[in-house]
Amino acid sequence: MFTIENNQIKAVINAKGAELTQLIHKEHQLDYMWPGDPAVWGKHSPVLFPIVGTLKNNTYFYNGQSYQLPRHGFARDKQFAIEHQAADSITFLLRHDAETLTVFPFAFEFRIRYTLVENALAVAYEVVNTGNEWMYFSVGAHPAFKIPLVPGTDYTDYYLQFNQKETTPRWPISPDGLIESSPSPLLENTDRLPLKKELFQKDALVLKGMSSTIVTLGSGKTSHGFRFDYPGFPFLGIWAARNADFVCIEPWCGIADSVTTNQQLPEKEGINKLVAGETFTRTWTITLF
Repeated sequence: MFTIENNQIKAVINAKGAELTQLIHKEHQLDYMWPGDPAVWGKHSPVLFPIVGTLKNNTYFYNGQSYQLPRHGFARDKQFAIEHQAADSITFLLRHDAETLTVFPFAFEFRIRYTLVENALAVAYEVVNTGNEWMYFSVGAHPAFKIPLVPGTDYTDYYLQFNQKETTPRWPISPDGLIESSPSPLLENTDRLPLKKELFQKDALVLKGMSSTIVTLGSGKTSHGFRFDYPGFPFLGIWAARNADFVCIEPWCGIADSVTTNQQLPEKEGINKLVAGETFTRTWTITLF
């Protein structure tokens, strides 16, 4: 485990998957992260790369060949190297190797930078195409935050507040983990989603094309919560395991396959295309209060 901190907050990150495991506000003595109970869901904040979600039959096709990847890809299970560390920041690095090339035929460098600024943590994803051809990939976040956050409050005391009013349906997920063809209503000219565990009985809320780039966790029962900024991420997932005491805020540059996919990687919905030698960067930031 690696720790970074400043006067206000402390973050603990595991080199396996470069996974954030604790995010503590020192003055409030609150850890905002789900503790990762393996009996419920044993992760904290896995990174999703080089795909987000599930592939149809866990398979995609590229240049006439088939490749297999598990849900959310392989980065979350890989040991990252430490490229740089300071008191309040750390950079993890994952490079392609013989093993990754058998399932993802692209040369890459994937960096995750954690940086503390006052009461905020910025998490930057940097993907570099180190090969000689186009690279196709997805990347996303999956942090789980403890709900209820403070003693004396309940799950239903909390809500998610978007920075724009939204009329946005949810895209249901099939039993095979694929995106269904028809959405169902969710947000109707509102900027607030009250949290209740029933929301997640049928897997994640998958949202497309939202105007909002900020969501805030708030409550009428406590002054504590957080602001979550995610500019440049075209998809948003909101999820919790069934009846679990957490909520995941998941900004994605990529999405699971649809039930109608042809499984061709360059034609995959939400896929990112990166020219040889170029760099792709996205950052999400959580501000604690």
